[in-house]
Amino acid sequence: MDTTQRDRTVGFLCLVVTAFGWALNWPLMKLLLQQWPPLFARGLAGTCAAAILGTLALARGQSLAVPREAIPRLLFASFTNVFAWMGFGTIAMKFVTVGEGALLAYTMPIWAMLFAWPVLHSRPTLRDLAALVLGVAGVALLLGGNGFAFSADKLTGIALALACAILFALGNVLNRKPLPMPPLAVVAWQVGIGCLVMLLLGILFEHPNYAAITPLGLGCFAYMTLMPMGICYLTWFETLRRLPPTSASTGMLLVPVIGVVSAAIILGEPLGLREIGAMALTLGGVTLALQRA
Repeated sequence: MDTTQRDRTVGFLCLVVTAFGWALNWPLMKLLLQQWPPLFARGLAGTCAAAILGTLALARGQSLAVPREAIPRLLFASFTNVFAWMGFGTIAMKFVTVGEGALLAYTMPIWAMLFAWPVLHSRPTLRDLAALVLGVAGVALLLGGNGFAFSADKLTGIALALACAILFALGNVLNRKPLPMPPLAVVAWQVGIGCLVMLLLGILFEHPNYAAITPLGLGCFAYMTLMPMGICYLTWFETLRRLPPTSASTGMLLVPVIGVVSAAIILGEPLGLREIGAMALTLGGVTLALQRA
C-alpha cells in the first residue's frame, strides 16, 4: 500500500471514529439531561474537555498564546461555534427528540450557503436552490407529523435547534480565515471560553442538584467530556489532514444518521418511514450544499 492510499485509509478510519463519537453523544446527552440541567451539564463537560485539550496542545509543543489581534475573532468563534452550537443545541434536547434536534442542527451547510450570498457575494446556483428545497422539504416532513400543531415547548426546541445551526453557519462564513494559532490550541480556547460561560450561567440560573447524578449519568458525563470534545477533535484533525475537505465534510453526514438510529435503540425514539424520508431529503440537500465547499 503506497503512502497516499495509507493516508486515505487512516483518514477514513478517523472519520468513522469521529462520526460515531459525535453521533452517540446525542442520545447520551439526552439521558444526562434527565439528571442535570443543560447549560450546567454541557458547560462542565466542556470546561473539563478544554483543560484536557490545552494539556495535549502543550504536550505536543504547541503554544496556547493568543495574538492580540486574534482575540475578537476568537471570542466571536467561541460564541458561534461553541456557546450557540453546543449550548443552544443542548437546551433544545429538553424539548425535541434527538432525531429532530440532530437533523435541524445539521442543516448548517444550507444556511452557510445562504449567508455566502450577501456576505461573500457568492450567488446561489440551481444546485444551491435544489439543496434549499430538499432541506426545507426534509425538515417539513420531519416536523409535520402532527399537522404542524406544536406546543410552546416544541416551538422552543425547534427555535433553539435552528438558532444553533444558523449561528454556527454565520460564524463559519464570517470567520473563514483561520486563526493564527495551532488548531488544537484554537479548539481548546474556543471550547474553554464558550463552555465556561455556559457553566457559570448554569450555576447562576439553573441551580443544579449536584447530588442528582447517578452512575449512568456519570458515565454519560465522562463520555461527553472525553469522546466528542476530546478524542473526536483529534481524529477530526487527522481526517482533515488526510482527506479532501469536501470528503470530510460530506462524511460528517453520518453523524445525524447514526444519532437518529442510536436514539431509536437507546431511547426508543420513533424511526419509521417519515423519519427515514426526512433524513434522506434533508441530508440530500446538505450534500448538495457541501459541494460548494
